[in-house]
Amino acid sequence: MMVLWVALAGSAGAVARFVLDGVIRSRCSSEFPWATVVINATGSLLLGVLAGLVLFRGSPGSVQAIVGIGFCGGYTTFSTASFEAVRLIQRQRYRAAAANAFGTLALTVLAGAAGLAVAGW
Repeated sequence: MMVLWVALAGSAGAVARFVLDGVIRSRCSSEFPWATVVINATGSLLLGVLAGLVLFRGSPGSVQAIVGIGFCGGYTTFSTASFEAVRLIQRQRYRAAAANAFGTLALTVLAGAAGLAVAGW
């Protein structure tokens, strides 16, 4: 039964990512992949909150599995972030590629830590 819940949550995460990506891309004409950055940062924040709720508040681990593995797994997209960094390199936009790769990594780590901190209060 848990596998089914994770699969359903993963589907919901993928749909949420698709919709948010479309909304951001329609409002931001930049070549920089802002949509992917926002999606990965918000997903990392949510995962941090979930992990914190389990660690500090005794929330059931099944919630973390369903929302964390399922929803956040379908929602976040580090493979797309990597692909977009390579595409920026191919266009010789080296600074943008470095900002995308390292900035996304730093931002998502900070977002995860912020989520843990929020859950710990």
